[in-house]
Amino acid sequence: MLERLFQLKAHGTDVRKEVVAGITTFLTMAYIIVVNPSILSSTGMDFGAVFVATCLAAVIGTLIMGLWANYPIALAPGMGLNAFFSFTVVGSMGYSWQVALGAVFLSGFLFFLLSIFRVREWIINSIPMSLRFGISAGIGFFLALIALKNAGIVVDHPATLVGLGELKGAESLLFFGGFLLICALSFRQVTGAVMIGIIAVTGAAMAMGMVEYKGFISAPPSLAPTFMQLDLAGALNVGMISVVFAFLFVDLFDTSGTLIGAAQRGGLLDKDGKLPRLGRALMSDSVATMSGAALGTSTTTSYIESTAGISAGGRTGLTAVVVAALFLACLLLSPIASIIPPYATAPALLYVAVLMTSGLKLIDWDDITEAAPAVVTALMMPLTFSIANGIALGFITYAILKALSGRWPDLNASVVIIAVVFILKFIFLDVA
Repeated sequence: MLERLFQLKAHGTDVRKEVVAGITTFLTMAYIIVVNPSILSSTGMDFGAVFVATCLAAVIGTLIMGLWANYPIALAPGMGLNAFFSFTVVGSMGYSWQVALGAVFLSGFLFFLLSIFRVREWIINSIPMSLRFGISAGIGFFLALIALKNAGIVVDHPATLVGLGELKGAESLLFFGGFLLICALSFRQVTGAVMIGIIAVTGAAMAMGMVEYKGFISAPPSLAPTFMQLDLAGALNVGMISVVFAFLFVDLFDTSGTLIGAAQRGGLLDKDGKLPRLGRALMSDSVATMSGAALGTSTTTSYIESTAGISAGGRTGLTAVVVAALFLACLLLSPIASIIPPYATAPALLYVAVLMTSGLKLIDWDDITEAAPAVVTALMMPLTFSIANGIALGFITYAILKALSGRWPDLNASVVIIAVVFILKFIFLDVA
């Protein structure tokens, strides 16, 4: 049955390799079941319900990817967009988390339509590479700011806006220790480095009496507080346009980049260098996002951590099915997830931030018309506490700078249209 379903022999693999690969991928991304509820619960969402929604969204998306697209790619709520959801859309802009979930659902629906009508490649190819690198780096800086804020390292200051917090406190020391441990384990290529770091900090905090042990296994919490609570009518507000597009763009870039990168690592591209069943893979992602929004979590996307499993030998959807089964088993671990403090998850955020900013090295720094928009995009995300504002100002800067420099051939219709829409948004709507 497994041979018929996943074509193991044709892909040069077997059940043992796929199971090992699935376990490897899961261990590298399991931190999300702790980090995501921690971030989203800051909006007032029920921690237990978000924990269940996170696990189930990962299960649904990963199963669809494995069984329908037959790729060893795992999905879960994405880092960066969950922070944008909580701290910008709900925190800064003042929308309810129900409306934010509605925006996530709409972005997933638009992603689904783009996949069906096969215009996804046109959109992906029309976005300048410098802006893509700037967006990725900006999300990294945004996550870094949140991590340092959660750990008390960066605090508000009446004269300089931000300042240095208390470094000698136990929470700060545990944060730095956790971050250094994760980086060291990652350098040594230890599987599950991020999760080990989170557990180590939590264990140390427990030994110091800063965290109370509440058990290990229990029945899953109720999903009722977040299930089908999304507000689609509120998300259709004109002011939410930039938010929906921010969710859509980031998910589109993340998914396409992850799929191509993972496929190259596993030799899954065809002779023309293209990814077979790309439509199915992208639709798996979009369906997972819509399902996740209905369950009660932010955008669900493909995880680059899947390359760890591919490096371990995973080549088919059986790897993804194993990951999904492990996420399903995690539903019983809510007592452990609920006691992990913010300063234990903050090192994971900062580590992911480091990985996301690495794209800056690929920018053409000798061309100011490429470098400047990328830097504007990257800097405006943390400084305005908004991924949407960073994307908007990046597109505007790119289009105007190229026009003023006489580089008209570098512009295409989609970039100009997006830039004009964002300009009109800033003129006629609230900047926030």
